[in-house]
Amino acid sequence: MKTYGLIGEKLDYSFSKTFFDAYFKKNNTDAVFINYEIPTVDAVIEVFKKDISGLTVTIPYKETIIPFLDEITSEAKEIGAVNVIQFKDGKRIGHNSDAYGFQQSIKPFLTNLHERALILGTGGASKAVAHVFKSIGIDVIFCSRNPSGPKEFSYDLLNEHMVNACKVIVNCTPIGTFPNVDESIDFPFQFLTKDHLVVDLIYNPAKTKFLQKAEEVGATILNGESMLKEQALKAWEIWNEQ
Repeated sequence: MKTYGLIGEKLDYSFSKTFFDAYFKKNNTDAVFINYEIPTVDAVIEVFKKDISGLTVTIPYKETIIPFLDEITSEAKEIGAVNVIQFKDGKRIGHNSDAYGFQQSIKPFLTNLHERALILGTGGASKAVAHVFKSIGIDVIFCSRNPSGPKEFSYDLLNEHMVNACKVIVNCTPIGTFPNVDESIDFPFQFLTKDHLVVDLIYNPAKTKFLQKAEEVGATILNGESMLKEQALKAWEIWNEQ
C-alpha cells in the first residue's frame, strides 16, 4: 500500500484527505492519504524519513519548503512556490500544480473585461495565481500587510479607482478559513459591480464572509473548491508520471 500526504501547519480545514480518500476508493487504488501537521518547516525532515510516495504542501510552507528539496521544476522556480513533492530516483522534486488548478478553475469565468487583477496576499498561492494571470496577459497588482514590491500596496490604500481598474479580485490569504468563518478582509465592497469576478481560494467554508459580501453587491463569485480538485488531480499525475 502506497502512502501519500499533505504537509501544513494546521490542517483541520483541509478537504485534501477527504478528496483523495474518495478518489482511492472510487478507483480501487491501494493507497492511503495522511495529514502531516508540522509546527515548523524544519520538521519536514522527519516526514521525509517515512516511506512516502508523494506529498502536497499547503500554508505556510509553499515557499520555505524549497531549500529542503533536491530539485524543483522550471515552472515552480519561476513561480517561486512548491505545492507538490515527487519522490523519484532517491530525489525530492518540487512541482507547482496550483497554477494549473487555478487556471482550470477560472477559465470559464474570464471575459474581455478582465484586463487587470488585484491579488490579496503575497504568499505561495498568490505567486501561482499571478503566474497564471501574467501568462494569459492579465496585469497584476498586489495588496499586502507589508508591501515591498513595485506593484504592492497596503490594504488602507484600496480605493474606488483601484477596485474599478481591477475587475478580478482574488483572495489568496487564509482569512475566513474554518474555524474562523466570521473573519473577513477589510475591503471596500461598495465599489464592486456586476462586472467584477471575485475569487476566494478558500473552500472551507464554501462561501466565506468575503464572498458573501461581494455577492451582496452583485459581483460574480468563485471559491477554491474546483481549484483544489484540479490541482490534486494534477498532483496525482505528477506522482505517477501520467
